[in-house]
Amino acid sequence: MRHTLKLNGIVIGWSELEEVDAVDQRVWGQFHPGIGYELVQPIFRLFVEATPMPGGEPLDQIKLERYIAARDQLPLVLVDDRGRTIETAAIHIADYSEKRGPDAMSLDVLVKDEAYWGTR
Repeated sequence: MRHTLKLNGIVIGWSELEEVDAVDQRVWGQFHPGIGYELVQPIFRLFVEATPMPGGEPLDQIKLERYIAARDQLPLVLVDDRGRTIETAAIHIADYSEKRGPDAMSLDVLVKDEAYWGTR
């Protein structure tokens, strides 16, 4: 199922969110940037600067804190393939594409929308 990420109506990108962990209410998958991704990319690159190895521990706590504060201020909205807005607790894009290529991007979402879990 295709999920679209938007910022004030502008498409940031999309993902199939093919991985599901219903217990932790988390979904994730390959991220495909849209034309609006450049608006938020600097914020998500802060995470990569703080945590240079995918899945690794943060090496720069100050940058990590800056990333979290900036990300939490973004009015990001996740929409399913039927156009329904999905209520989320957190949205994260791991963008390691600069050093690892365009496939090194993933979207990770904590979904608190109970109706969503009824369809997954």
